[in-house]
Amino acid sequence: MIPSLSEEIEEYAERHTRVLSDLHPRLWKETHEKTASPRMMVGPLEGALLRLLVRLVAAKRILEIGMFTGYSALAMAEALPADGQLITCDVNPETTEIARRYFATSPYGHKIEIKLGPAIETLKSLKGPFDLCFIDADKQGYSAYYDLCIDLVRRGGLIVLDNMLQSGRVLHPTDQASRAIAGLNERIQRDERVENVLLPIRDGIMLAYRR
Repeated sequence: MIPSLSEEIEEYAERHTRVLSDLHPRLWKETHEKTASPRMMVGPLEGALLRLLVRLVAAKRILEIGMFTGYSALAMAEALPADGQLITCDVNPETTEIARRYFATSPYGHKIEIKLGPAIETLKSLKGPFDLCFIDADKQGYSAYYDLCIDLVRRGGLIVLDNMLQSGRVLHPTDQASRAIAGLNERIQRDERVENVLLPIRDGIMLAYRR
């Protein structure tokens, strides 16, 4: 297993990171109370990183694959300009309803458009360019999502992929998810269309800058 930071260090990092909106703690609490897999939600550190990445690439148009209860979408929408757009995809109607309620309450929610249904079909119907694509959905689908995002993201844009370390299982992958992610890590490393870095933040974040 990859050594993880102590809880004290992670809490210290959170205390020295600009906080997200007031809605985020409420959404965090409800997600833990009402969903079976709250660990699917990005945490405050990753949410703040996503928000900062949106600012750094001066994004006006974002594509998110895997919305869950909307924590990451709200974080990214916060950094979009008033006329910015975030299209987010998910297949779960129950968690989507949680997200809808929080988007309706947020001053940034009008920037978010939900596409409920299989992400592959949604992506095939979209037209680029996007400034940033965030992939955080079913791991076996990551390779196909990456290929579609390469065509949808602009040159100078960014593709962000979550869970790229699979709790360390990418070192010796045996299950389908970790094999899929380990294979994609290798493929991105060889992809001359991008400049990439794999960060050991939470469960691993791959940043792929589209050349």
